[in-house]
Amino acid sequence: MIIVSAVLDFESKSARDKVIEITADIQLATRNEEEGCISYCFAADPCVDNRIQVYELWETEASLVAHFTHHTYHQMVEALNSVGIRSTENQMYLIEKNKPVYDEDGNARKVLFADD
Repeated sequence: MIIVSAVLDFESKSARDKVIEITADIQLATRNEEEGCISYCFAADPCVDNRIQVYELWETEASLVAHFTHHTYHQMVEALNSVGIRSTENQMYLIEKNKPVYDEDGNARKVLFADD
């Protein structure tokens, strides 16, 4: 599994809000059309008024690589650039282990992966 995490900063809150508005359909299309896309969300940061937080979850490396050639990826890049990104930071993480944060009883885990 691969997680993509990013922050995108725009010139103003109104520019950020416009990007969220014009990319909603692209986000939905990515989720619905692209094989291996588990989650794809570009959302307003509630603490920084000109920032978007990005969270993507992909089943495999191949599915993320395919995303970079898909029409929805190109639409997203075009939409983001049409408003003008002031700065961006992004990372991708290869996840080899995962489990729910909470145990079977609904309690936060005291041991994360040591018991695997």
